[in-house]
Amino acid sequence: MVTYSSSDRFEGHFVHGEKNGKGKFFFFDGSTLEGYYMDDALQGQGVYRYEDGGSLHGTYVDGELNGPAQEYDQDSRLIFKGQYKDNIRCGLCWFYYSDRGCVVGEVNDEGELTGNHVAYVYPDGHMALLGSFVDGELIEARLSSLTVQENGRPHFDIVDNSTVYSYDKSTSTCIANHRLLPDPYESQHVYVGQSLISGAGEGLFAKTDTDPDTVMAFYNGVRITHSEVDSRDWSVNGNTISLDEETVIDVPEPFNQTDKYCASLGHKANHSFSPNCKYDPFVHPRFGLIKCVRTIRAVQKDEELTVAYGYDHEPSAKSELPAPEWYIKELQEFQERNGEVPAGTKAC
Repeated sequence: MVTYSSSDRFEGHFVHGEKNGKGKFFFFDGSTLEGYYMDDALQGQGVYRYEDGGSLHGTYVDGELNGPAQEYDQDSRLIFKGQYKDNIRCGLCWFYYSDRGCVVGEVNDEGELTGNHVAYVYPDGHMALLGSFVDGELIEARLSSLTVQENGRPHFDIVDNSTVYSYDKSTSTCIANHRLLPDPYESQHVYVGQSLISGAGEGLFAKTDTDPDTVMAFYNGVRITHSEVDSRDWSVNGNTISLDEETVIDVPEPFNQTDKYCASLGHKANHSFSPNCKYDPFVHPRFGLIKCVRTIRAVQKDEELTVAYGYDHEPSAKSELPAPEWYIKELQEFQERNGEVPAGTKAC
């Protein structure tokens, strides 16, 4: 074992003072690098593990990444697949989000997905938006379909050359610049109709039989703060959902009407204490980080999609706004029928 002045240390075999054979670096920040060393340099397959638990599995030549590599997050989900040259990503690369969408294309000299033939691929692995991206961010693209050639390279066919999709992240005052441009993936999976739940108004329904763990719809809206939500009455908070500790997504009037806004439809899913869907984070090519509606079991064609809103029904330090009366009433009825507290108890 050798310990360096930086507090890094190496454990492995040495021959004439040089690293030779299997060995592992332990770096001061908690990361490690393990592989086979020849003449003091890492050669062949090596595994770099980040301090957060993620890992990079790559091919090393004289201590530098050169060749195919795959990268995984702390939950062992694939987040990168591609090539490296002299420690820089090169050639065709795939960048995956945890929601199973991805961006693919040829990277530039800096290893960034920037160019005019880059594509975002939806979680189904087939529908795509092909066009111009800068560092993985959509600039302008058209609806395409992905097929993979025998050599492993993706091939895209333009499906609709007339409709242009662009990055359209909301602000606190603007829900979208293209409010009436539907999402093509969402349009294949759901439609809005009269809810089967008494008094609920409109609801969200499945267009086809769908497997569990399938993204069905997207929940975009204006971005406001939790304190703003807490200061308002439930009469204007009916379409709010927490995105993170700082941000709440809201679909205010009149954008809860589909003739005013239909770029995303996730806010149309109604509440149930026995839901068939859940909310999950989603990195959308147009809207950025939002929430999606994902199935938690198989659903049938024309079945209404429901989620557990998860309002705070008891006073807590996290929220000064109590749950709406209808929610508390439904919760009490559910507990009386089932003698239990539901698992999902959309947080404001």
